[in-house]
Amino acid sequence: MERAHLPTTESAVVAIRDLAMEFGVSMSVTDDIGADQTSRRTSAELFTVFDPDGSLPHEAFVELAGSPSVSVRLFPEDDARITVDGVEFHDVPRDSVPGFLRSVYGGLARTKGRLFPPGQWLIVPLPGDETYKELIVDANLTPWLARSAR
Repeated sequence: MERAHLPTTESAVVAIRDLAMEFGVSMSVTDDIGADQTSRRTSAELFTVFDPDGSLPHEAFVELAGSPSVSVRLFPEDDARITVDGVEFHDVPRDSVPGFLRSVYGGLARTKGRLFPPGQWLIVPLPGDETYKELIVDANLTPWLARSAR
């Protein structure tokens, strides 16, 4: 499966909406538009809409209902932070977000315990050779995380 190029935050939101419909998950979206509204532009002066280069930054926060609880913050810099049942994946390329969510909702994501280094990890494989892995910091696994153990 070829990864789609998502040139804008809005195109990524549309791709997430399509996946939510496919998997029967409801979602809500909050858009932040303008340099004074986006989270990575805290130094922008109040009422400053455009970046110094003249672009209009657009950030979106998407919440997907159900189990697992999933949220996606899409940044103007072509990356995202995806949180799955409290486990945060930082700096996921925007183009990888649909594949990441398809793996989570399609049953490919799994948890794995290790003795060294100790801990539980959430592993999300994407089509091709791309895999994301994050430490689960909460020792009490959610029911979805516990079911995903392999």
